[in-house]
Amino acid sequence: MSVDKIISEWESIQTLIEATDLDVRKNANGNSSAGLRARKSFRALRSRLAELTRATIAADKARKDS
Repeated sequence: MSVDKIISEWESIQTLIEATDLDVRKNANGNSSAGLRARKSFRALRSRLAELTRATIAADKARKDS
């Protein structure tokens, strides 16, 4: 993954976090549907963060090898 793609993915993750924040706050105030959306977002975040972690490790390794 190139530097631009890593930055783009990080910005996308930040957007997802901001969207999830609203659902977490709604759930804290008693909206159970928002809780379902928040938990779904948590799973998506976990997956995307794992992908980003793998990409940054690969980029670091590629820089060291060259």
